[in-house]
Amino acid sequence: MKKKENTKLNRSWMAAFSVATTAFAAHAGGGFATGNQENTWFVSLGWPAIVGVAVAMLLLAMTIREGQIMMNSRGLKTYKELFECLYHPLDKLELLFEFFFNIMVLMVVASCISGAASALTQYFGLNYYLGTFVIGLVVLFLTIFGVDLIRRASTYMGVVILVLAVSIYTVGLLNGHNLLDVMRVDFSVHGWSQLPKAAWNGVTYSAFQWVTVPAILVCGTSVLKTKQDCDRSMALTFTLNMLGLGLAVLMLLCWQHYYLTQPNGTTLPTLTTLKSFGANWLVALYGLVLFLCLISSAVCVIFGFVNRFENVKFLQKVENVPVRRALVSVFIMVVSMGISFVGLTNVVKYGYGYCGYLGIAIIIVPLLTIGFYKNRKFMKENSQDTKVSFEEAYEKN
Repeated sequence: MKKKENTKLNRSWMAAFSVATTAFAAHAGGGFATGNQENTWFVSLGWPAIVGVAVAMLLLAMTIREGQIMMNSRGLKTYKELFECLYHPLDKLELLFEFFFNIMVLMVVASCISGAASALTQYFGLNYYLGTFVIGLVVLFLTIFGVDLIRRASTYMGVVILVLAVSIYTVGLLNGHNLLDVMRVDFSVHGWSQLPKAAWNGVTYSAFQWVTVPAILVCGTSVLKTKQDCDRSMALTFTLNMLGLGLAVLMLLCWQHYYLTQPNGTTLPTLTTLKSFGANWLVALYGLVLFLCLISSAVCVIFGFVNRFENVKFLQKVENVPVRRALVSVFIMVVSMGISFVGLTNVVKYGYGYCGYLGIAIIIVPLLTIGFYKNRKFMKENSQDTKVSFEEAYEKN
């Protein structure tokens, strides 16, 4: 009996770890890898940056948890069903999330694919357009064979990204200015003045990251069997994201004095910093991290889109599921890259700039209030214990 319980416990933690690494891989996109995201949202605010990171990662983990419990306890399959359940009886409010998600998908997919192609050009001299085609094929392959492949691929990529990123950021941290001195000097100049903005940026940042969450939720539906599994998975998600993003922010804090004075320093702060070490092996490792971050983020975002639209009525005529998924994947990649190539990026960016604020109103606040209440009520009414399988409870009721 004890051996059986230990096996069950190990499976629970392995499932939780798999979803957590998928979540980390999805979060670690191009903005994360280049350092531009960290500099824009957190590092520029000085010592409160780490507070903003903690707020962002905590809210992200908490909202994913509520979304995962809502999906798994009710047997929901897509983000459309999730938000209809969340907003019920005002089901049509789900269209607000559709707007948010589709705008974000267009921007993220275009930036990830073009960014990965640029990385191939920079490191291997591959033609940019050929690189775009190659990256498109890789992403297409990973998004048409279902959730199991996505979860396995994202788990492996997430582990590699985490190990390499932690190693790179640790080296950078140790070679930079003393962190405590940097934070102490910043506090002596600005005091507490930037703390509210850092916290608010953390809230907004967590809302932006929800573009990757639909794929994470789908990955969790088949392996997170109980509420306890969801709790463990989100605890690990917070830990991994906090470790990766936190180290990146702390390293850039130590090097802010340098990269701010360099050409393209604020655009590519991490690469600018690493090049100053004169260590080619470190730059090479960073190139691998950047490439994997771009691929993993694109795969998760596109799969979330595929999961939503692969079963719409006009695609039901295509009986072969991988072909149906391929059609949806190719469609969103072509549209995204088309927007990028024809110069309509600024039009989309205008809407993208407000999506974070929209996300706070339609995702973060509703999930932490209405979602929390509905989940607690549903679990209580259906006698779903934290350790009892969602499927068992679902069958009984």
